[in-house]
Amino acid sequence: MKLPATPPNPADIIGKLGTGSKGIERILQIAMAQFGPAPDHQYRHWDTLRHVEPPEGFTVEEWWLGIRMARQSLSRTLPIRDGNGQPFSFTMTDPGLYYLRFIDSQASGAIDSPKALLSQPERERHIKRSLIEEAIQSSRLEGAATTHAVAKKMLTTERKPRDRSEQMILNNYNAMQFIGRIKHEALTPAMILELQRILTHDTLDDHSAAGRFRRPDEQITVVDRRDNEELHIPPDASELHERVKQLCNFANQRDDLSPNAIYFHPVVRSILLHFWLAYDHPFVDGNGRTARALFYWSMAHRGYWLCEYLTISAILTKAPARYVQSFLYTETDNNDTTYFVLAQLGVIERAIHDLHRRLKQQSEATQQATAALQQMNQVARLLNPRQIALLTHAMTHPNANYTIHTHMSAHGVTYLTARTDLLKLVGQGLLTKQKIGKLVYFMLPPDFPHQLLQLQ
Repeated sequence: MKLPATPPNPADIIGKLGTGSKGIERILQIAMAQFGPAPDHQYRHWDTLRHVEPPEGFTVEEWWLGIRMARQSLSRTLPIRDGNGQPFSFTMTDPGLYYLRFIDSQASGAIDSPKALLSQPERERHIKRSLIEEAIQSSRLEGAATTHAVAKKMLTTERKPRDRSEQMILNNYNAMQFIGRIKHEALTPAMILELQRILTHDTLDDHSAAGRFRRPDEQITVVDRRDNEELHIPPDASELHERVKQLCNFANQRDDLSPNAIYFHPVVRSILLHFWLAYDHPFVDGNGRTARALFYWSMAHRGYWLCEYLTISAILTKAPARYVQSFLYTETDNNDTTYFVLAQLGVIERAIHDLHRRLKQQSEATQQATAALQQMNQVARLLNPRQIALLTHAMTHPNANYTIHTHMSAHGVTYLTARTDLLKLVGQGLLTKQKIGKLVYFMLPPDFPHQLLQLQ
């Protein structure tokens, strides 16, 4: 990846303008122009801005100076420090306020749930689907190489992983479940270590590196896999225990106007935790996955219930370069985390839109399939709600197959009940079964419509 151009230092631009009366007058003109921190609602880095036509009467460097002055006036210092002890900062902008309003209205509080999430079985099914999807996509971001279908079948059938890529995906799935269990607890360094241990189980060349911070003799440098370009040198390992302790203090701060504390919007705080851990890179491996998992913990901890249904990594895998770029923009522009925060806010917004689109499509397909079943009243009376749900899903997912364990997990019933449900459908001709290896799979028969008519 090509590193972004380093922005010109505002002091150097001011120096070129001069400290005489003309220079001071020009600086005042730039300040009075009120370019704002994000012209056209875009928080541009110098690497992009230098290619944009500046406002009439100003050079691009003068434009940059005016933008930096506006950002500085709104900037807030963060407790995060770089490897040289310099603080990071964050600037709230109109785009940031827009994203936060949307996320608050959709993902938290006593907001009406989408109709598809009203029933407990449906909520549990969608949460499991999201956990599986996030596990697969987060692992892909870190280089896991396996097909989506194979990975999904491994998780739903509870098959043991066959290689390191599948183990990474299973670890991510287990980590997301772990987050669900600890989301109401205060964050501790021990919890972060446990999270990394789960995420890296049986995937490291040095198994002792799971569940511990990197040592001083373990020099870590973040490089671009494609061209070995050095992208980031994390802080020294000797600082990690104290830095992670400070991270946990920041994570556990109350979201109110506490005396002597700076208020951060809960979503911004969650994103900053993601950035902080990724920047510190406290582990030999698994830093990106741990950072994204920490973001999910923080959102769930602060009551953003819809995030349990979102797959953030699915958005990131579509444009992984933008993810890395937002880190680089921050480091090359005076530790300004606004680039990263805005990028992640946009990712959350797209993930919410994707969820609503998916739920709408599924709702429409389910309604059509349910209507088709309910028209055959005698058939519907012969089936229980679990069987109708399975057939409805199968009718809208023609290539889907099921096992006793997946049916058992989807509906929270015992093995015997799940087995009885499926075998009864086989006996009625509405499912067929096939043994592959040690597992028996159930699926719609090719003549399913005919079998429905026959049963009626």
